Amino acid sequence: MKHPTLASVLFALSLVVALPAKAIIVFDPSNFVENSLTAARSLEEINNQLLQLQNEAQMLVDDALNLTKLPFNILAQLRATLATTSALIAQAQGVAYQLQQAQFQFARFYPAAYGPGASGQFMAADALQRWFHSLEALQTTISMQAQAAQNLSSDEDSLSQLVQQSQRAVGALQTAQASNQLLALHARQMIQDQQLRLTQDRSAALEQARAVAAEARSREVRRRFVGIATQYTPQSINFYGF
Repeated sequence: MKHPTLASVLFALSLVVALPAKAIIVFDPSNFVENSLTAARSLEEINNQLLQLQNEAQMLVDDALNLTKLPFNILAQLRATLATTSALIAQAQGVAYQLQQAQFQFARFYPAAYGPGASGQFMAADALQRWFHSLEALQTTISMQAQAAQNLSSDEDSLSQLVQQSQRAVGALQTAQASNQLLALHARQMIQDQQLRLTQDRSAALEQARAVAAEARSREVRRRFVGIATQYTPQSINFYGF
């Protein structure tokens, strides 16, 4: 048996080295799993960012709606109605509504008693003036009642429109404005009710004061009649001459 010579061994090694090496693909499962998890996390982060952007966009839309003003306002109408009822009081005749003037007129025409120096004509003129005051107070009350009745239909329309606007409100600002206008309507009605009560109570008070002043005048007239008239002296009467 022949042993390979050194030359043949070297030749064989040269052939092996000279042959081109083939590419070898190596699959690493752990590296694949790690890359997949990284990609999944990146995708989830992108989805979260998109969701955040959508939420911010919705917040901007909601803010815009909340800042939208209500396309309806009845404040000018309420002021005009209140000015009408206030004008009825300002135009009232008779005893004034101003404190100092009312006190002066009341002391002048509604005395607790008449002195001896007051003439019958003077007291009669006062009685006529008191009657005029009561008449004017009744007229003011009737006018106020008529105006309040006339305002009812207008208030009903305003209330209906405000309720509709409140139901259609698209944001917090419109809701608040509708609520404020409803409160303003209620406040105007309360003021009108106070004005109506004021005129009614004033009319009743003047009529009561007129009755008291009439009693004071009657006392003075009675005193004068008794003071100047001849007092009656009882005497016996004989119808048959006995």
